[in-house]
Amino acid sequence: MKQIDSVVKFDSLSELNNILGLPKPLHPLVSMVNYADMKTPFDEQPKAFLLNFYKISYKLNFQGKIGYGQNYYDFNEGRMAFVAPNQVLERGEIDRDLSGYTLLFHPDLILNYPLASKIKNYSFFSYAANEALYLSEKEKQIVFRIFDHIREELNGPIDDSTQDVLVSYIEVLLNYSNRFYKRQFITRKVVNNNLLTKMERILNTYFEEKETVKNGLPTVEYIAEKLNVSPRYLSDMLRSLTGQSTQQHIHNKLIEVAKEYLALAELSVSEIAFQLGFEHSQSFSKLFKKRTNMTPLEFKQSFN
Repeated sequence: MKQIDSVVKFDSLSELNNILGLPKPLHPLVSMVNYADMKTPFDEQPKAFLLNFYKISYKLNFQGKIGYGQNYYDFNEGRMAFVAPNQVLERGEIDRDLSGYTLLFHPDLILNYPLASKIKNYSFFSYAANEALYLSEKEKQIVFRIFDHIREELNGPIDDSTQDVLVSYIEVLLNYSNRFYKRQFITRKVVNNNLLTKMERILNTYFEEKETVKNGLPTVEYIAEKLNVSPRYLSDMLRSLTGQSTQQHIHNKLIEVAKEYLALAELSVSEIAFQLGFEHSQSFSKLFKKRTNMTPLEFKQSFN
């Protein structure tokens, strides 16, 4: 355990359990805990944690629903949150009621398994706290069954199959979570369509006010910040609605504006590229041809 400024870093599960007054882990690389069992008083816990392992938590009695992103279109049987290693977690008043389960596992557990490279594809590990997964009763029961299997395996003797079994259950849990998030994008379709409309408005304003000349092309991070969502959540949400990522939406708008310049403006291709935020006109030409099968010059000449 190390302290960096006001953030306490935990490199092992044993360190974390000890500081929270929880029983020692039954496996050095995996721990399943109910934080309601903590012996350390809430006010004596570190205010900010940095964990060197993955954290998957299911919380039953969550409060401040709107703060977590929940609204009328979400289920109410508990929420799940996912944290990758080396993300800072800040404790807040909202966390006083911690009843529920938390699965912690060290990256070394999956090191020699395909999941080690595949886990980066589970983008919900990069979602913000207010982008939690809200479960239905049926989904909750599925998650609980997997938790029960993991708990049962941890309570048995460690042998040469233990790690294989644990990794398998974790991957099943992640695959179900991925399915449930896709369902949540569907049940949030109305509000997500509103986000899409806002994003299009942001892009229109950015190009109309020629922010590209001063700040370059709009980035995924810029759009996400304006919408108050995480970049990965935004792209996943857009794919569920349109089949395209945020970057593809930005490029769509860029090509639309580029065509207007090429058709109407008395500017060279290089000047148009500069107006659109490109440092090098070759980059603009390459993207334009990729999206339209024509070079900017060919498109411009087609109007003469």
